[in-house]
Parts: sequence; C-alpha cells; structure tokens
Amino acid sequence: MKMRAALIAVPLLLLSGCGGSDTSQANNGQANIANNATPETAKTNGMAMLAVAAPSKERALQIMHDRHEAMEKLGDSMKTLHRALDASPADLNAIRVQTALMARTAAQIPGMFPVGTGPDVGKTRAKPEIWAQQNNFHGKSREFLAATLAIDAAARAGDLNKVMALHERVDQACKACHDPFRAPKN
Repeated sequence: MKMRAALIAVPLLLLSGCGGSDTSQANNGQANIANNATPETAKTNGMAMLAVAAPSKERALQIMHDRHEAMEKLGDSMKTLHRALDASPADLNAIRVQTALMARTAAQIPGMFPVGTGPDVGKTRAKPEIWAQQNNFHGKSREFLAATLAIDAAARAGDLNKVMALHERVDQACKACHDPFRAPKN
C-alpha cells in the first residue's frame, strides 16, 4: 500500500507544475473534482490533493480566502433553497439553480483543504482535525456530496416531493461535517 501511494504521489508532484506558474495544485485538483462530480472521484481527487506539497503562504492565504467565499455561497444557496421550497407554489427553477450549485461546490470540498491551509497559516474556521483525520473528513465530504447529488437529481427531474424529502438529508450531512471540522464563529 505504501508503495502504491508513493507511485501515485510522485507523478502528482511532477504533474503539479504542468500548468505553469499561474496554475496551482489546488485549482487543478478543484477543476478535476468539479468536472467529475461523483462520490468516488471526489474521494480520489481529494486524497491526491493532500499528497502534494503545501503551497506558499501567499497561495495558502488565497486558497483559504477562496474556500471561505465558496462556503459562504454554499450557505447562501442552502438558505435560498429553503426559501424556494417554502414558497407557494415552490419555485422549481430557483430550486434547480441552487441544487446544481450545491452539488458543484460539494464536489470541490476535498480539494479546498490542501495541506498548509489550516489555522496555523491564517484566520480560518477549519479545524486542524481536517488534516489530522483526513479519512473521516473525506468520508463526511463524500456523504455531503452524495446528498447534494441526490437532491440535484430530484430537482432536475422536477420531483418536488423528493426534493422536499431530501433537503433534510443535505442539512444533516452539512452539520455532520461542521460539528467535528468547523470552529464556531468568534
């Protein structure tokens, strides 16, 4: 197993420079995850992201900023989804927009937390447990991704009853990751 990890990590390190100086490892990983939004690829791509070297402090701070913005948009999207579901009649177009955004963002989550972007680098609510308990974090990320993919599929199919039934699952998956891995607001 260690040999397999080494064989995977070395090409990843070599390939990380292929995009030129303007391309970061985190952006490459996020693009790969976003383009292949399935629980299995999110797991694989997220794990690969953690195998590369930590970014420079400047790049780490940019990743942390981008991560914060993406998570804020995800939270706003979830609130908008709840409002669209509560509308009478429910706004199916707004629901579809929000579930699609949620699924895309969920697919990117593992790649948003490369090594070297934790609280030791700058202000973040991401707890050190994310990196200390990577398997658990990635498991929670996969659960959230599965929940968002399911609700997005129901929204695309126009099945509002299923969307209503699944939105609690999305909320629970979000909370299941926040509780162990996100620090409270200061």
